Amino acid sequence: MTTPPLIEQIAERVERLLVRHEELRRTNELLAQQVQALTHERDNLKSRLMAARARVDSLIDRLPAAAGVLPADDGKERPRP
Repeated sequence: MTTPPLIEQIAERVERLLVRHEELRRTNELLAQQVQALTHERDNLKSRLMAARARVDSLIDRLPAAAGVLPADDGKERPRP
């Protein structure tokens, strides 16, 4: 069995490196697309959260002031007036 000449070994290694480089480039591209999609989803969720908070704050502001002061419920029944 003869050893391939050095130039052939180098050529094979370069070919393997080129294949690996292309695989990594494609993987990187897919990951970049995922990051973009997740960033868009996060921004959308943050926007929806802010809108929901604004609606809750608006509802809280519309509550009567006395509604926040309720008697403590100690579990005892009270006679009805």
